Amino acid sequence: MSAVAALALVGLPLTAQSHKVTQAEVDRITKEAILIDTHNDVTSRTVEGYDIAAPNTRGQTDLARMKGFLGAEFFAVFVSAEYVNGNHSANRTLQMIDTVRTDIIAAHPKDFVFATTADDIVRAHNEHKIAALMGIEGGHSIENNLGLLRDYYRLGVRYMTLTHNVTHDWADAHNDTPKNNGLSDFGKDVVREMNRLGMMIDISHVSAKVMSDVLDVTTAPIMASHSGARGVNDHTRNVPDDILKRLPKNGGVIMVNFYPDFLDARTNKEDNEMTAKLRPQIQALREQYKNDPAGLKDAIAKLQAANPYYICDYTKIVDHIDHIKQVAGIDYVGIGSDFDGVPYLPKGMNGMEDLVLVTYEMLRRGYTDAEVKKVLGENFLRAFGQAEKVANISTRQISGQGSLVRIKKAAQ
Repeated sequence: MSAVAALALVGLPLTAQSHKVTQAEVDRITKEAILIDTHNDVTSRTVEGYDIAAPNTRGQTDLARMKGFLGAEFFAVFVSAEYVNGNHSANRTLQMIDTVRTDIIAAHPKDFVFATTADDIVRAHNEHKIAALMGIEGGHSIENNLGLLRDYYRLGVRYMTLTHNVTHDWADAHNDTPKNNGLSDFGKDVVREMNRLGMMIDISHVSAKVMSDVLDVTTAPIMASHSGARGVNDHTRNVPDDILKRLPKNGGVIMVNFYPDFLDARTNKEDNEMTAKLRPQIQALREQYKNDPAGLKDAIAKLQAANPYYICDYTKIVDHIDHIKQVAGIDYVGIGSDFDGVPYLPKGMNGMEDLVLVTYEMLRRGYTDAEVKKVLGENFLRAFGQAEKVANISTRQISGQGSLVRIKKAAQ
């Protein structure tokens, strides 16, 4: 979908009191920029058989919505903490890697190209294809074994979120009971090995202490693949200002998430209140639709639609970009949507096709062309390329030089 069509869909004005934005301006920058989205969870559907080329009527991502403007997508290799039980984390990780390599890239070679480097992303853009990359979501996926980390790198994984929402054996998650005081000694070894490999360290989902520990240890730029600024919304999933202030020295990038609860305090509060109120009904629906996941999702959506609450506007995304620009600088912010990993989007957004609205809003606020292009992709490309330089990927070995340290699995 073109920028013009996306703007028309939500009925937005193309003028603002302080700055006029033309359709031609939005279209031109959309075409010129290498738009990189660093987190998309549509893989949780493709692993179940969904064809990304089919209309995603229950979700936010499909091929038609991606074509024409998207430069690169990091598909999430999401491994729920439930797979820790029974020691199934690695198995699930491999399933998720396979769905990216097989169900997305190999199934649609005219549209996607497998990518593992910054140069690959640029090459795909020049070929008018979408660079498809992978990032693991949940450090428990390595099962306390750096050998598995190296194996995942061999298979193409280029970042790892150190935790999901649950604290594990070597890193503490946000809003969970800490047991490592941030990163354990083994957790610091994980960071060092990721630096050596050229795999970016993702601080989304981790505690603020882990964020600080990572910056103390790493020699390469970090990333937050899908987070926001705590200075705009004081949520544990967002990055505090003291971490933002350390980014210029590190060179890392915070990729802003589109989930309204992370973007806006009022939305988060009213959502939590409504969830508590509807919990008994939702539990009853879970029992009623226990063998019908799609039916359950529709039933919950219908229940929630009958009990509306405030949802912030998509412009809140740019409030977070503004804040990170102010505290860290324009070179340290990007986009990590979390499409198909969040239950709903900000008002005015329906899915992948509406990424262009972020461009529109930045221009409306007076961002220069160069600044917009940095946020859309250039900042991440620079950090990704620097991580490759730290790893010296053209000469280093994947095995033979890395740590052999591993820790025993904690008793379940």
